[in-house]
Amino acid sequence: MNAFVSAGESSAVQFGRTLLAYQIRRSQRRFTVSIAVVPKEGLVVTAPEKATTERLDELVRRKGAWIAQRLKHQSELPPALPEREFVSGESFKYLGRQYRLRVKAGTPGGQVRLHGPYLGLILDKAIPASQRASGVRKALVEWYRAKGREYLPRRATEWAAKLGLPSPRIVVAEPPKRWGSTAKDGTIRINWRILQCPVSLVDYVLGHELVHLIHEDHSRAFWATLGRIMPDYEERKKRLREMGPRLVW
Repeated sequence: MNAFVSAGESSAVQFGRTLLAYQIRRSQRRFTVSIAVVPKEGLVVTAPEKATTERLDELVRRKGAWIAQRLKHQSELPPALPEREFVSGESFKYLGRQYRLRVKAGTPGGQVRLHGPYLGLILDKAIPASQRASGVRKALVEWYRAKGREYLPRRATEWAAKLGLPSPRIVVAEPPKRWGSTAKDGTIRINWRILQCPVSLVDYVLGHELVHLIHEDHSRAFWATLGRIMPDYEERKKRLREMGPRLVW
């Protein structure tokens, strides 16, 4: 059963000169309220089923300064790329460099190769036309993940050494809404999408997660440790925040 029991509700509160309009999503499984600025949706408040609109308005008003800042930041982001069609001629990035996709039907299918400025893909000719876009996407994701399994552990080892840590176990995955995550057993999961970014931003995500092996939370000590090995981490963090929405497909 879907956890969300109602949709279509909305409300708005005045914060200074700014009207903060928001959508309400009610959930049977929630006991607390969360507030998020969601790309393409705007301000979304997820709340327990019985939370009153008056209570939600008050919470939004209290978080008004943070919400206004997030909305302003979102409005300044570069426009999202057009929705992908996964056909020849589209551009895809790998480690910051742009490659043009070339799709050919053949056997065996699923093979992806870099050829100069092109990203070549042989797609199984048995795949129906209606399923080709999803087939191309699946092959590309698998290629990025394979590249990540090859590239990321080597890069992580270099940054781990700067922190006096052993080489971590790297898993290339797709953490929801995250570039990376660190488990208590020391395993670091990295979102395959980061492979689209320049090396400096890949390094930022790796460095960030490695420091979590020393400091679990984002305390002052955490940021001080990251700053010691990566003095320009704030600039990298800002660039990733700006680029991130354009990398999701």
